[in-house]
Amino acid sequence: MSLYSAGVEYGIHCLIFLVGNRGDTREASVRDLAELQGVPLDYLAKIFTKLAKAKLVVATEGVRGGFKLARPSDEISLLDIVNAIDGRKLIFDCREIRGRCALFEGTVPEWALDGPCSVHGAMMNAQKRMEEALSQQTILDLARKVGRKAPAEFGEQVDHWMNERREKKSNVNPQAIPVNDITD
Repeated sequence: MSLYSAGVEYGIHCLIFLVGNRGDTREASVRDLAELQGVPLDYLAKIFTKLAKAKLVVATEGVRGGFKLARPSDEISLLDIVNAIDGRKLIFDCREIRGRCALFEGTVPEWALDGPCSVHGAMMNAQKRMEEALSQQTILDLARKVGRKAPAEFGEQVDHWMNERREKKSNVNPQAIPVNDITD
């Protein structure tokens, strides 16, 4: 069982696609991002509601509207995204079992509960290190890693695909588009 939901993975991947070739932001609808990556539209729409509430993305208006990054890509950390989508999650929930040993026969010696629980302390240290690692990685860092891994034309193909979709939307009669599909 993973600590973070699939929504975190979907959200991070979507924000990578919202980073343009030069680290700037590009616009895309939730519908286009879902189709581009083969993820469920309804679930992705809920994720983008959370990302917008956390001020990581902002909706753009109009028939060609969608979402774009709300601030520079080098200012959005993975921890920001994780917390926006799943909330702050603790990796450990101390049950304070150190005083339950059968050998104590119901009378817990003072030494057993003296000071902080060492297991709890070790787990909180791990939590702190994990959050520090997530806070040090930005969406721009990941977008650059993807950019280095992918063929040079991939970024251009993404731009072309997104622009083609946006152009099709602007050529459609606005009265024929349901209101809830404008930013989908």
